[in-house]
Amino acid sequence: MLPESIKQLLAEKQAKDSYRSRMVCRPHDSYVEVDGKHYVNFSGNDYLGLAVDTKLQQTWREVQLNSGSTGSPLINGYHPSHQALEETICDWLGFESCLLFTSGFTANSSILKNLMTNKQHTIVQDKLNHASLLDGGKEANAKNIRFQHNNIAHLKKRLESVDNYKLIVTEGIFSMDGDHAPIDEVIAAKRQHDAGVMLDDAHGVGVFGKQGEGSLSLSNANAADIDIFTATFGKAVGTSGAFVCGSQQLIEYLVNHARGYIYSTSFSPVLAEMTRIAIEKLRLEQWRRDKLRDNIAYFKNILAELSFEMTGSDSAIQPIVVGDNKSTLLLASEMRKQGFWVTAIRPPTVPAHAGRIRITLTSLHSHQQIKAMLFALKESCERLKICQN
Repeated sequence: MLPESIKQLLAEKQAKDSYRSRMVCRPHDSYVEVDGKHYVNFSGNDYLGLAVDTKLQQTWREVQLNSGSTGSPLINGYHPSHQALEETICDWLGFESCLLFTSGFTANSSILKNLMTNKQHTIVQDKLNHASLLDGGKEANAKNIRFQHNNIAHLKKRLESVDNYKLIVTEGIFSMDGDHAPIDEVIAAKRQHDAGVMLDDAHGVGVFGKQGEGSLSLSNANAADIDIFTATFGKAVGTSGAFVCGSQQLIEYLVNHARGYIYSTSFSPVLAEMTRIAIEKLRLEQWRRDKLRDNIAYFKNILAELSFEMTGSDSAIQPIVVGDNKSTLLLASEMRKQGFWVTAIRPPTVPAHAGRIRITLTSLHSHQQIKAMLFALKESCERLKICQN
């Protein structure tokens, strides 16, 4: 039997307008089909349109590899396609070594809880880090403290309070706000205080840089400045799974100590090969990044014309902060009635009273779709008397 508290906890979620439920979605091009209806999709993370690319879909059908890996990576689940993908990533991003994980959550949480095992050491995290990083920090034996979002002065103050080893953990592009970390300043703080740096670039890889190298291209930094680099394939790359890059020593340590890696079945060899092909494709096809960058600029211009409060983001993630949960859900519902698939993001994913519509832009969107969505958003906000604009 299950604990009696489950019923009460679910009822509390519903009472607070924070209850979550799944919906069956079928994305195609810039649209998504839900319950037989088609919407312009402004909620997905397929930033470069690779997940729905017809040429890649054809390649899926042509790859002659095992559908399953048949085991964990240290038994017999590490295939040539996995090795080739890791080598491609190292060549792409400039790191010495790479290790694949089944998901970004598993990668981040496994690294922190299995690497930061010394109780005398300290993890220093940005307050708005992803749940996978925060949970990994909580599960680690090391002390886990946070600094104010992108506040370098507060970060330095935190570092000064720690005598032993400390690891700074931040995101390249923050998943709910779309803003980017001041990476150059983070690295300077690392050097000043003899710390390490872990960078999660799930929303930056593929999007920024001449070949999609990610958030490091927005700074003067390179792979040598980052001790631990993680990202996922489920955003700009258009597949699924994740990876960590760093020194050979780091990867050897994780192979021997990261339980989330050791005791998980490797993901499909077919998926590994498709991911490698997708990476090679996004490196060469700069037009995808150019189109996305153009759509972001167009979005921001129309946003300003309509007198919305600017989002503070130059990435594909553009949050429209509403406030309370009920109003956020109501606005998302109204937008869907008008043919736009947007999602209400509520606490604990974001801070209390900071519920938002998280708009994500892709290279698949047209200017017409973006403009129509923003005009519908403006009309809905005014009619419902909500949004900070």
